[in-house]
Amino acid sequence: MESLYIVIPAYNEEENIEHVIHEWYPVVERHAADGRSRLLVIDDGSRDRTYQILKEYCGKYPLLETVTKPNAGHGATVLYGYHYALDHGAEYIFQTDSDGQTLPEEFEPFWEQREQYDFLIGRRWHRQDGKGRVFVTRVLRLVIQLTFKVRTEDANTPYRLMRRDTLQEVLQYVPEDFHLSNVLISVLYSKGPYRVKYLPITFRPRQGGVNSVNFRKIFRIGRQAWKEFYRIEKSLERRESAKRD
Repeated sequence: MESLYIVIPAYNEEENIEHVIHEWYPVVERHAADGRSRLLVIDDGSRDRTYQILKEYCGKYPLLETVTKPNAGHGATVLYGYHYALDHGAEYIFQTDSDGQTLPEEFEPFWEQREQYDFLIGRRWHRQDGKGRVFVTRVLRLVIQLTFKVRTEDANTPYRLMRRDTLQEVLQYVPEDFHLSNVLISVLYSKGPYRVKYLPITFRPRQGGVNSVNFRKIFRIGRQAWKEFYRIEKSLERRESAKRD
């Protein structure tokens, strides 16, 4: 049985984190792979009791693992989690978020198709997180299509299953501490010689606490990301040109 690491970034989620652990821990237990699988929660420098709660639960659940680090944002934290999982031998890496918006019962169709695809990602169907965020997703889709000449259905979905070998390849092109790392990973999988499939998922409202990203911050991150996207696309073009020569 292959080992599975479920990677969950967490920042100031004391209201949600216990519920998220209770929901996702049984998934890891079902795919324990002789004790090598883990529910990995990375505390991104929370200022509340998130990390204290995680440490308490680690004593109760042997497959739960947690680390804390200075605050660096969602993108840098998921990258940290991916590298951590790879360094500890994960054969499959799944990522979701700590706000309780995704459903663990929708995971099994992803796992059942893991051998047919390199990248399985959720497409948020009937989203319940507000019209503003739906609009941001549509704008992002357009930016990706204009910059990378590739179409992605829902590039930033926090519900993705990746194979170890292909994720290692893709991460070579993702800058350290990149804010929209999941978006770029989706783009690179879509552009590369990889098998990609979107599956519909439920996306509930945030289950507690306050979202730490406001629209002013989203705009600032997006403006910087566009510059990075352009630079990365030019780098990819040069690499492809060098290969052909």
